[in-house]
Amino acid sequence: MTAPSLSERTAQLVAHAQAVYRGTPDEPRLNEVGQRLRSPLRVAVAGRVKSGKSTLLNALIGERLAPTDAGECTRVVTWYTDGHTYRVTVTLTDGSSRPVRFDRDDDALDVDLAGLDPDRLERIDVMWPSRALRRCTLVDTPGIGSLSEQLSRRAWDLLADAEQETPADAVLYLMKHLHRDDLEFLADFHDTEVSRPHPVNAIGVLSRADEIAAGRLDAMDSAGRIARRLAADPDVRRVAQTVVPVAGLLAQTATTLTEHEVKQLRVVAEQPARVVELLLLSADRFVESEPGLGLTSLERMRLLDRLGLYGIRLAARTLRQSTGATASELARDLAAVSGLDGLHEVLGTLFLERSEVLKSRSALLAVEALTRRRPVSGAAALAAETEQIMAGAHPFHELRVLSALRAGWVSAGPQVLADLERVVGGAGQSAVVRLGLPPEADSEAQRRAARQALLAWQCRAESPMSPRELVVASRVAIRSCEGLLADLDPRRPAAGLRPSTERVVE
Repeated sequence: MTAPSLSERTAQLVAHAQAVYRGTPDEPRLNEVGQRLRSPLRVAVAGRVKSGKSTLLNALIGERLAPTDAGECTRVVTWYTDGHTYRVTVTLTDGSSRPVRFDRDDDALDVDLAGLDPDRLERIDVMWPSRALRRCTLVDTPGIGSLSEQLSRRAWDLLADAEQETPADAVLYLMKHLHRDDLEFLADFHDTEVSRPHPVNAIGVLSRADEIAAGRLDAMDSAGRIARRLAADPDVRRVAQTVVPVAGLLAQTATTLTEHEVKQLRVVAEQPARVVELLLLSADRFVESEPGLGLTSLERMRLLDRLGLYGIRLAARTLRQSTGATASELARDLAAVSGLDGLHEVLGTLFLERSEVLKSRSALLAVEALTRRRPVSGAAALAAETEQIMAGAHPFHELRVLSALRAGWVSAGPQVLADLERVVGGAGQSAVVRLGLPPEADSEAQRRAARQALLAWQCRAESPMSPRELVVASRVAIRSCEGLLADLDPRRPAAGLRPSTERVVE
């Protein structure tokens, strides 16, 4: 009989907490925590004003739901969840909630706040049937660095408040360049203890990446080099797992591109290359020059709004190379160039594969905060049980190692540190990723690599030349290798990673 998993132990703890706090004002909050464990991962999208948060969120959903203009709704935290029906609800600061009217205007969601003051709104909940939202709930936040101090603090208070648990399990942080406020926000979102957020649940996004090289066709290559430099920056590594370049507008349009728009883009692509080059020198030239192009000024402005100059240049080149391309084929190519496919891959390996661990940690944090804030009868035993789970669950030890690595607390050679980060799940949870093998590696190759890795980390843990931090981290890596071997053993059912009692950071 296998031991209960981390998510099962956490669910049992939450049930215990519900019994301890039954009949108190905190009971509804604990019911919500229990529901959160059974719900999709919550991913917040945060960043400075005009960093492209709503545009990227639309690209991730695959529909234009989040408003991208500076309207009233962009001043309020908005939750996008999957559901069986279409519904928009607002929650006021006094705790009351009510449904509001909405419609789709030009394929975008238009929410009617019915004269409600946005400053009186706590949040907006948009329920929308969506395959993307079945995997994770997305939270759109007001921009950081707004001229309004109250508005600027909303995202900060939601995600980086040191006095209470964050409602998000992970965060995508958008930046056009590295700003001091970006590091401060992510530093507040990060803590070295497992009960607080870690850099492993924060991903930096170099947003509006196509603007970096003024919309040239090689703009995303330039953005990729900048993103890699940022990801290797010690200050960024301490607060974010990686940095991914994304051209948000292109990504959004790629997921919603229509055949009619492709027909208009084909009109541009069919012009001589020199004419297209001159036409796309600037937005004004594209709208006003070449009156015989066959597109009205309004149609050209619409294409600019949807794709930008970079997207039109890219689409025109693609259509010239593949004259029979359909909307779906062009959309697939644009999405790949935009960086959206790469972001989906990173989200999958770093967030969604670790979703049970991230959700469990969020629930444990909520229970821990409650026992500290409301020490009722039975709360002390509940706090001890919470601490026992935090101290004993091996996935949390892996998170501590990753946090220590990114803070620069573990000393070793670059290759050893890279191997350590990979084997404890820093690049993904699958066995082939942890062991640095190609995806097609068979079970025997994986077992052989796991045994070799286990021996290597045992040697490092026992070496008198290894610094103490490396010894402790190596013991966690040993447990990870043992868990991999147990899962790969054909003679027994998968046992999962074994718990460890060794602390990484004391």
